[in-house]
Amino acid sequence: MVIRYDKSWEMPWDNFILNKSVNGCFLHTRNFLAYHGTGKFIDHSLLFLKGDTLAAVMPANEIPEKKELISHQGSTFGGIIIGEGFTSSASYDWIFSELLDYLSEKDFRRTIVRTSSWLYYRINMHIELLDYYFQMQGFRGQNDVGFFIELANITDDFENSFTHLKKRKLKKARFHNLAFRRLDSTQDVCTFYAILSDNMKKFSTTPLHTLDELLEFKKVRLKDIVSFYGVFHGTEMIAGSMVFDFNNKRVFHTQYLASRHDRLELCPNEFLYVSLMKEAKAQGFQFLSFGTATLNHGEVLNKNLAQYKEGFHSESYVNRTYILEV
Repeated sequence: MVIRYDKSWEMPWDNFILNKSVNGCFLHTRNFLAYHGTGKFIDHSLLFLKGDTLAAVMPANEIPEKKELISHQGSTFGGIIIGEGFTSSASYDWIFSELLDYLSEKDFRRTIVRTSSWLYYRINMHIELLDYYFQMQGFRGQNDVGFFIELANITDDFENSFTHLKKRKLKKARFHNLAFRRLDSTQDVCTFYAILSDNMKKFSTTPLHTLDELLEFKKVRLKDIVSFYGVFHGTEMIAGSMVFDFNNKRVFHTQYLASRHDRLELCPNEFLYVSLMKEAKAQGFQFLSFGTATLNHGEVLNKNLAQYKEGFHSESYVNRTYILEV
């Protein structure tokens, strides 16, 4: 049986995501999605029940004028979040049959499901069979490519694997005695946000989150998940990053990275990246994620950005989006 989410399911939903799912993470919790407030999205999340057991959920919202159901736009990725005991072909047969019947019953003409990569799963398990079922049921796919580093590879000589240009810029940054530290004060986060906002002007855009939202994440909603770091030249912050902790120190994910345009000659970006790698390793994370390097839902690879991240000897991963049109 498939039912639509309502607030009475808030606690069971979050317990399922954080404790009983294979591929869930904090981005799928009601706690996180609620930061948008009411009115921004028309929530149409789904719960898949096998008897009295919650087997899967799908964070989603609807766009009525388009008759469209989409993986929740309040989250970077979502998809169908599968319970630990429901990863077999028999379970997927039932889940997709229920989903397709529901979409037909509600007359959705277009369904967009943005799934998460194995990198961000709650447990170390591969469920590529889920991707196959999307294909088998007629969904067409799109891919976004991102980059990550396995932190077990961060040894004393790991910088030797960097490109020559990266090593030269790191040497220059160290010559200028740049310093790296965690940002704990509200003023430091405000300074970082000013750098980030100025950084994004060159793309004629603004950060996805407001300053108030970042401060609320830090102090209340995601206080055990979000952290901020800065690079300093003397007392002046010249670069920084906002980081998410995915699934209890599995992935150290750099949600935002930014530096001052008028201080690029000090090579703060390279110093920031390497410092974040060392920080993540010291904290016991398995992976560091640099995020995606694609545009227009994967149609365009930002080659400069991809090659920049590859210069740190990173590896690639894929976030898949599946689209069904009637």
